[in-house]
This record gives sequence, structure tokens and C-alpha cells, in this order.
Amino acid sequence: MPLTREFKETVMLRAKQDPDFRKELIVEASNAFLDGDIDTGKRLLRDYLNATEALPSIAGELKQDEKSIRRMIGHRGNPTLRNFTNLLNACKRRESLELHVRR
Repeated sequence: MPLTREFKETVMLRAKQDPDFRKELIVEASNAFLDGDIDTGKRLLRDYLNATEALPSIAGELKQDEKSIRRMIGHRGNPTLRNFTNLLNACKRRESLELHVRR
């Protein structure tokens, strides 16, 4: 189901204004990946990167091309564990976020 433009704009606006919402996008992306729902995890990371306009700075930090990162988290992308964790860690640092796995 394609998202409407209004919904995407709402997510972007909320992410720009609400640090807790940005953190939750990263947390939920991590949970989705850990649960094996790779598509949802990629979509949430994509939402985070688009909403915060953080891709250029994160790409520079990771010494990767922006297009490579976009492909990696795109619909048909298949990120390696190393690429995913590097991207996730960059997003976590940007938001001063620590993640812990609990039973």
C-alpha cells in the first residue's frame, strides 16, 4: 500500500520536531531487523534518514556513497550485517542513543 504524500510529510515534520520520535524510529528499525522483518527495518531507517536529512553527513562518516546507502535500504536492497550495524551505529550516535537487548 503506497503512502500518501501527507503521511510522509507528517512523519518528516514530527521527526524534525520530536527527538523522542526520531529515537523510536531507530529503536523500531532495530527491533524489526532482530525479529527478521528486514523490509520494515529498512523502511524505518529510510524514514529516519529522509526525515532528518542526515544521509549526507552519515555517508561521509561511513565513507560511503549516498547512493550506495540508499540502495542498501531501498525496497530491493539487501544490507550485509556489517553495513547495517555501521549505519545503525551512525544513527545512534547522531541521536545519542544506546540500545540494549532484553529478554
